[in-house]
Amino acid sequence: MSKTLTAAVALSLVASAALAADPLLITGAGATFPAPLYTKWFSEYNKLKPGVQINYQSIGSGGGIKQITEKTVSFGATDAPMNEEELAKAPGVLHLPTVLGAVVVTYNEPSITSLKLSSDTLAGIFLGKISKWNDPAIAKDNPGVKLPDTNLTNVHRSDGSGTTGVFTDYLAKVSPEFKAAVGQGKAVKWPGGLGGKGNEGVTGLVKQTPGAIGYVELAYANQNKLPLVALKNADGHFVTPSTETTSAAAAKAELPPDYRISITNAPGKDAYPIAAFTYLLVYTDQTDEAKGKELISFLHWAFHEGQAFAQPLDYAPLPAAVVARLDKTLATITVQGKKLAAGK
Repeated sequence: MSKTLTAAVALSLVASAALAADPLLITGAGATFPAPLYTKWFSEYNKLKPGVQINYQSIGSGGGIKQITEKTVSFGATDAPMNEEELAKAPGVLHLPTVLGAVVVTYNEPSITSLKLSSDTLAGIFLGKISKWNDPAIAKDNPGVKLPDTNLTNVHRSDGSGTTGVFTDYLAKVSPEFKAAVGQGKAVKWPGGLGGKGNEGVTGLVKQTPGAIGYVELAYANQNKLPLVALKNADGHFVTPSTETTSAAAAKAELPPDYRISITNAPGKDAYPIAAFTYLLVYTDQTDEAKGKELISFLHWAFHEGQAFAQPLDYAPLPAAVVARLDKTLATITVQGKKLAAGK
């Protein structure tokens, strides 16, 4: 064999080896709410299976629903379940709850070390009716607390957001005025205030704006060392958000067959009032065999081993009964029309 031919064969072998080493790429997009946990999950799963790489774009629930509907990603992610109109455009999409999270109210007013808000006061703030920190409504919720005579600015999401969907779902339940003026949805018309893109954007605006108050997912507030507001729940108790009070909000929830449910303003002494399941959106039938098998395998891992990473990142793990149901749902997912055992 000539040196030239030997070199050519060697290059061909190197190219084949490089091709074989290319990871299987699975793409997803959507909610910023669970992004810190999903980033951890995808990293840990890649350690278990170096040949599988899961790339996730944290673009908001609205973007995730759009991309899964257009089938430009393997999975979408949303906090607010798709409505009937959205589902009609994406037949065959499943909602698979992954963990529970809390939408928290946080603020930037250093002179206030602890804060309580009733539902009426919170609605008044985001209706733009309360613009001073020493407003009588805030003072009523916080007897004995010295409140400054400084401006208050509400901060909300500017993009289509499941976090907004959950937050407005709560406010629309507890305030008829908010429901009539703003309504409920992933994108609403806010009467004033500042808008930020993603949980990251709202967190940044609250940190940068003296007197700001906004809503973000619990992990974002804790990671940025922002204070948490205790909210008055359906039983009349002021409850601080945590993984425990988030779990308490789901304690009495009865999930429907398709898992789409609202658990805001849930009953229970310890229930935090703005809690939610967050969902991955996948099609019942996977068209790409290799990606479909790995996606099912990943989902099985996430519902079982992956739950151990939830609480350290400020999410509440799924109840065992929900995991048992999800195993059955996974078994119904097909790949090119063929059923596979979950986790295989």
